[in-house]
Formats: sequence, C-alpha cells, structure tokens
Amino acid sequence: MRTDVDPDPLLRILREYYKDRWSIRRTARLWIATAHDYTAQHAPTLIQEDVEMFVRELEHPPAGAGRAELLRRGGHQDGPQEG
Repeated sequence: MRTDVDPDPLLRILREYYKDRWSIRRTARLWIATAHDYTAQHAPTLIQEDVEMFVRELEHPPAGAGRAELLRRGGHQDGPQEG
C-alpha cells in the first residue's frame, strides 16, 4: 500500500500556481479562495462548487462589493465611533 499518494493533487496544484495572490482551500463541496491583498479592487473571497468556474474567477475575479478605502483608512472615519 502506497502512503505517499497526494490525497488532493488539484488543490496542491492550484495552491502552488496561485500562491502569490490567493489562499486556497476546499471542503467536500466548495472551493474557497481568499485574496492576499486586502486592498484589491476585486472580491476578496471566492466560493464556488464547480472547479472550472472557480478557476475562471481566480483568473478574472468579480468586482468587490465593499469599500476598500475604508480598510486603508482604518474603517471608522466615515461613521460614528463606538465607545
């Protein structure tokens, strides 16, 4: 019995290829990627069930929904402060 078999070779390949831009993991049904650059103008997290759609989004991420400039400024300067 071989013990050196990679249990998820596709995950390993994707992690290696996109290691500079994305942190990639998966569950039994979902592929998940989180961008390393929190200031990027695209979606910071990608979640897909289909691996082909997942790879397309890794290559061409959809637009982000939030306001990245709030993260750069600390996130609290446009609204009331707590406390």
